[in-house]
Amino acid sequence: MGIVEFVSQTTIDLIHYSGYWGVFAAMTLESICIPIPSEIIMPFAGFEVFKGDMTLWGITIVGALGNLVGSIIAYFIGLKGGRPLLEKYGKYIFISHKSLDRADQWFEKYGPEAVFISRFLPGIRTFISLPAGIAEMDIKKFSIYTFAGSLPWAFALGYMGVMLGPEWDTIKSYFHILDITVVIGVIVGIIYLIYKYKTRSQI
Repeated sequence: MGIVEFVSQTTIDLIHYSGYWGVFAAMTLESICIPIPSEIIMPFAGFEVFKGDMTLWGITIVGALGNLVGSIIAYFIGLKGGRPLLEKYGKYIFISHKSLDRADQWFEKYGPEAVFISRFLPGIRTFISLPAGIAEMDIKKFSIYTFAGSLPWAFALGYMGVMLGPEWDTIKSYFHILDITVVIGVIVGIIYLIYKYKTRSQI
């Protein structure tokens, strides 16, 4: 079983056996920058709705609340630790310099509204809470923007899962293809780190 397939299956099992609590926990972890994509969490929750085990509005609200809780945790990590902490330890939970730079640029460009806008943008939505915390954005405004942006995102992905319900087994069969992308990314990352290390050692 590949990396993506393992993460996907673990997430699916969590939701299947824990219901709403599983959706909440998975969405919370995703928002703390743990690589569990909501693009897997919410569609499968939608599949559970298709089967009649949960409701669409139920998974939407629970998913958005999980997003909010995880984002607040990430916000305080940025607030208390700042950029130096994230640069030093972020790599251990897959927070790259590139991701931080992208989130910083978005926050600088759009200000507090970036927190709302980024909730619809994979690759930025997970990390935007960090620069918001570093910039000491008002926590009430941050929470409102986060929840407001998370609701339509969770609903759209959940609804997609409901519509794709009959095809879920087919969709699962393609998870292994994503592993190729992950493996290539890891190899490129290792090559880059080796190159960077050798370059520094020659200075």
